[in-house]
Amino acid sequence: MSVLDIMKERYSAREYLDRKVEKEKIDIILEAARVAPTGCNFQPFKIVVIESEEGLKRLKNCVSRDFAPPLAFLVFADNDKVWTRKYDGKKIGDIDAAIVTDHMMLAATELGLGSVWICNFKPEEVKKNFDIGDNFTPVNLLYVGYASCEKKSSLRHDKERKSIEDITVYM
Repeated sequence: MSVLDIMKERYSAREYLDRKVEKEKIDIILEAARVAPTGCNFQPFKIVVIESEEGLKRLKNCVSRDFAPPLAFLVFADNDKVWTRKYDGKKIGDIDAAIVTDHMMLAATELGLGSVWICNFKPEEVKKNFDIGDNFTPVNLLYVGYASCEKKSSLRHDKERKSIEDITVYM
């Protein structure tokens, strides 16, 4: 399957089987995160892997809507190590974390796993429940597991997405 095929195959899975994700698959997802590009290759992120019953219970208190995944990845930006654009002082930790999360999500899809990217969480609750240091900001949450919901067609993009002409400007 090509990368574009994997991208079209991916959908937001909001229901999961009560089945653990194998360690080998978790390792592949983490390898996808590790090789993700970041600004100046600073790699300013940390990932908390949550698969224990206790960890998932703590995570449930941090989100507005829980989809009961068997596995979650919290992606944090390291504010002390992030590349900063000199022209306006923009720190790109959130961008780096998004790239990392996207790589993980696509790797999960290739492995036959469902995922849903969550940004609607309580950052202070996440920091309280999963403290990895004051310099880290929680950016993304990725739920992963064996989806029990109906898989969406990869052809849906033809109807649900804007056309290339609508999103592109040539100069």
